[in-house]
Amino acid sequence: MRAPPGLHLEYVSPAACPARWGDVLGVATFNGTSAGALDGMTADIPVAHVSMPVLAAPAVCEVWRAGTPATSGRHQRVSFRRTADMLFGCIAITEADVAARTPPASGRPHSALHEATAQAYAEICATLDAQEFPHLLRVWNYLPDINGDADGTERYREFNAARQHALRASGRAVAGSVPAASALGAASDSPLLVYFLAGRTPPLFVENPRQVSAYHYPRQYGTHSPVFSRAVLLRQSGSLTLFVSGTSSIVGHRSVHAGDTAAQTRETLANIKALVGEANRVARGAHFSARELTCKVYVRRPADLPTVQAQLGEALGTGTQILYLRGDICRADLLVEIEATAISPLTAAA
Repeated sequence: MRAPPGLHLEYVSPAACPARWGDVLGVATFNGTSAGALDGMTADIPVAHVSMPVLAAPAVCEVWRAGTPATSGRHQRVSFRRTADMLFGCIAITEADVAARTPPASGRPHSALHEATAQAYAEICATLDAQEFPHLLRVWNYLPDINGDADGTERYREFNAARQHALRASGRAVAGSVPAASALGAASDSPLLVYFLAGRTPPLFVENPRQVSAYHYPRQYGTHSPVFSRAVLLRQSGSLTLFVSGTSSIVGHRSVHAGDTAAQTRETLANIKALVGEANRVARGAHFSARELTCKVYVRRPADLPTVQAQLGEALGTGTQILYLRGDICRADLLVEIEATAISPLTAAA
């Protein structure tokens, strides 16, 4: 069955995936979902295999649908699928392969993670240029050992530097008009994985009044700031989509409530509610509600899951669709991160 025109997000079991979905843009799977579980899907749909276990649920697939027929393609190592106005793509690069191709003896100037990140973003930008999709809307980054060391620098900071260099080299913004994004730590033996949504028309970029914009973080968090907006709004003919970036217990630019999972979850939810309110303020026709969000929740310590669930249940009620994953957060003192998506129909007057 085809969904109505416009972007749609679903979290479904592999068994619920139809044999053929002509309007599917792309799929993300998580540990516990075997590759064979998706054999019934068309072979040309891009699938991002995230090396991160699902918590408190059986295997789950994240499915992005366009509501109109989509076609597939490949540019360098980027697998993509597109309609007239939306594109989903993914790329995975293994650091070991990068290191093997450029051994240290040959004078490799950067870590393998830096090189992998630079290559991934260069190929993403080249794909978007070739397909004439100039606007990155939402990006998901998964890198192994995110809080570990890369040649004396935290790996997340090394990733930020490489991402910023690659975007600048491709002529893209690194502040202001930048996509919503998340960056999480995946299994130590996994590749760098990036998947993304892009569009032909520019979105509206939303910042959180409770937080410093990430691209304006002070240098104590690294020489190169993260490149993402707190949220992005996409207007299509019949709907308005809100992409909320990975959000944690940060007020201003500082982490708060160290070691207190419940308090960190509450602060994270306060930030998300502030973003929802800001989106409703700046976007004509927007009427988003925090209780109507579809959420992906990353929990650093699996033992904290009941605490996180209790806080989300109290704040969002029982009707919210939530996927819980075990993942490391970009700052070592953060215990939980939440990203969200909301799709709201528009009336003809809006």
